[in-house]
Parts: sequence; structure tokens; C-alpha cells
Amino acid sequence: MPVRRKRIRESIGDRLLLAAIYTLLALVLLVVLYPLIYIVSSSFSSPQAVASGRVVLWPVEFSLRGYQVIFTNPQILTGYLNSLFYTVAGTALSVTLTIMLAYPLSRGTLFGRNTIMFLVTFTMLFSGGLIPTYMVVRSLGLIDTRWAMLLPQAVAVWQVIIARTFFQTTIPEELIEASQLDGCSDLQFLWSVVLPLSRPIIAVIALMYAVFQWNAYFDALIYLKSAELFPLQLVLRGILILNTTTSGSMEASAMIERQQMADLLKYALIVVASLPVLLVYPFVQRYFVKGMLIGAIKG
Repeated sequence: MPVRRKRIRESIGDRLLLAAIYTLLALVLLVVLYPLIYIVSSSFSSPQAVASGRVVLWPVEFSLRGYQVIFTNPQILTGYLNSLFYTVAGTALSVTLTIMLAYPLSRGTLFGRNTIMFLVTFTMLFSGGLIPTYMVVRSLGLIDTRWAMLLPQAVAVWQVIIARTFFQTTIPEELIEASQLDGCSDLQFLWSVVLPLSRPIIAVIALMYAVFQWNAYFDALIYLKSAELFPLQLVLRGILILNTTTSGSMEASAMIERQQMADLLKYALIVVASLPVLLVYPFVQRYFVKGMLIGAIKG
């Protein structure tokens, strides 16, 4: 005879609580989703519709003029390729250095690890400042080179702390002792055991570094002089400034048209700059959620 599964009937209070939770979550979803929809709709609207505030939810007077202005600029493709290089190379370098620093600090056998960790954490609270950092970069000969976008911000203290906590709570000392009995060196243990077990945290810190590298423009503004080295963010900034500035000899109609185009370009630039990150995020979301639960109480 088939076994009948009995469902626990929810009380009226539980149903009301669930309804209130779902309603609250729906409101939060609308608050978060509406600005994104508004930005995308505005980027596909006409400059006059955007400037007059007629765009509410759907595109008004559908137009691709904003994207035409952006992609007709010859520097856009160069900026995309540069940003892609900075993101891939910078993320790989940062993740490698972070693991090389965080894993030894997670092991109790490292002499002076508390002092090293204090010095690392100290840099998160106090830094040399912009001018001393620029002088160091200049003395190393990194000005107007790709290395200026990779080395100064290669290691983030917060990512080191997250990775160190993960290694402490996930890689037990007994596993290290067993590998040493089998004749495994520290480097072999790191490569063959630690890294395969650390895929969630690697995905988390890689996503953090990738988003930072993709959105970085301040370092490029300070250290880079050649236009062929500019990342996408700096190229888009130049396009926006070029279409925002006005000349005193311009007619009123031309000034209004340029201001309308500047308003439209703001939304189109946001879409162009954010699209790659939005496309990559769903593929690493599950690792990101898992990695953020590091240190949580497990029952």
C-alpha cells in the first residue's frame, strides 16, 4: 500500500507572517529593480524624452542615438580590450598574491604570523596617502605602463582576511599532518589539496577583484598618459565630459541639444560599463553566496 504523506497544516498566524514576508520582499525587489529598468529604458529613448522626464518605465520615442555616439568613438574598442586585459590579468595576479599571503597566515606554525597580520591590517586603517603612493609608483618606473594598473592595488586587506579565515576553518591541521606523512611538500599540498577545496573562496575573491578592476579609473587617471592604455571607464568619462562642456559662442538651441545628449549618454554609459559584470555574476553567484557564509555558526 502506498504511504500517505501527511502535510503539516500551517496556522493562520504562519500564513499571515509568510504573506507579510513575501510582500516585503516584493517591495524590496521593486525598489532595487526599478532603477535598473529606468536606466535601460532611458538609454533606449530619445534625448528629448530623457531631458523632459517623460521616461517612467518603458522607452519613449525609441532611439539608439546614445549607443551610436558611444560606439562610433574609435577609442571604445581599445578601452574595452584594455579593461578586459586589466581585469583578467589583475584578477589573476591579485588572487595569486592573496592566496600566497593568506594561506601561510592561517597556519599556526608560521613564526611571527600575528605580527605580520597586524602589519597587514594596519595598512587597511592607515595608508601613506596619494602623493607618497604616486612617488613610489614613479620611482619604480611604472608611470604610463600597464603595470601601474596592476601592481599598486594588487592585494586588498579585506580579501586577505576572508581567505585567511576560510583556510583556518576549512583546512584542518590533521590533513596537513597526513600529507606530510605521505611525503607531500608544502607547495604540493597547497596545489593539490588546498586549492581544490578552496574553489568557493577563490570565486568570491576573484569576483571582488574583477569588479574592482573593471570599474577602476582613478589609478588610470593618475598614472596613465597614453590614450591607447586607457581603460573603458576613462574613455567613457572622456566621452561624457566632451558632450557636457559647452562653449560661450554656441547658440542656445545647440547648447540645449548638447545638454540633452549628455543626459542620454549618462544612462547609455552606465549600461555599457555594467553589462559585462552583470553577465558574469550569475555564473559565480552560488560560489559567492557560499563564500560569504564563512565563519557562520553551523548547527
